[in-house]
Amino acid sequence: MSSLPVASPSWRGLIAALGAFLCWGLFPLYWKHLATVDAFEVIAHRHVWSLVTVAGLLIWKGGAREVLAALRQPALVGRTLGAGVLLTGNWLIFVWGVNHGHVIECSLGYFLVPLANVCLGRFVLGEALSVRQGWALALAAAGVAVMVVEAGRVPWIGLGLVATWAGYSLMKKRSTLAALPGFALETALLAPVALGYLGWLGVSGRGALGHVDVGVTALVLASGVVTALPLVMFAEAARHLRLTTLGLLQYIVPFLHFFLGWVVFHEPFAADRAAAFALIWIGLGVYVYDVLLPVRPLGSTSRLK
Repeated sequence: MSSLPVASPSWRGLIAALGAFLCWGLFPLYWKHLATVDAFEVIAHRHVWSLVTVAGLLIWKGGAREVLAALRQPALVGRTLGAGVLLTGNWLIFVWGVNHGHVIECSLGYFLVPLANVCLGRFVLGEALSVRQGWALALAAAGVAVMVVEAGRVPWIGLGLVATWAGYSLMKKRSTLAALPGFALETALLAPVALGYLGWLGVSGRGALGHVDVGVTALVLASGVVTALPLVMFAEAARHLRLTTLGLLQYIVPFLHFFLGWVVFHEPFAADRAAAFALIWIGLGVYVYDVLLPVRPLGSTSRLK
């Protein structure tokens, strides 16, 4: 008897990827329930409880030796610390943005992430840039410019998210650690700072624990599991799916953020903002087309068809 399709590695990878991206896409619903807790405290708790969760996973999966070996490599520890700082900044901007009514702007950041990665690949890693990728970047830049001109301000939340996440991705690309040990080391290096901050809040009587209702307390304590679960699913998906497939599925996240911000949280989406997003979405469409079809880099003497 043949096995069911869902038992195949590709189906397991697809289900894991959808699970991870749905979790990340619905995160605003979770963090909105923690709006009464200061964003810095939320992130500190997220670090501590993520470390507790990932430590349990490492013991279960037997990856603790890789973390201990990494601690004996100063250069790797430095890169991992840098990645952890960027990830913390990304978390902080996102939680603050969600809880201050900027979910649509948060989605902007994650829509721009693939194009930011293209920029880093071209100007930092020296990778070739295709003609279509150049057009995609130009359209995205035009969209951001329209938003700045019409709104009269720089969309710092969206740009902060894309800068921290793209920088984090670059640091992870240069790391030799696997996903789970790498995340464990990132949280372990920053956990002492988070614990110190939480301790200071507790001593000064300003901490949330003990001063908020049971539901909010449970959500704070569950932040480690909520953080680690999609990471584990993503790691499983990465083992069985092509990176191109993962990259395309990842657009589920900003589209869910956009939907929640506009439809669920009723954030304003005027014509000027729609025009800016339209340019960015067209740029993404060009980028997706470029990913799905073979292209020649800029400077090639052959003409694209």
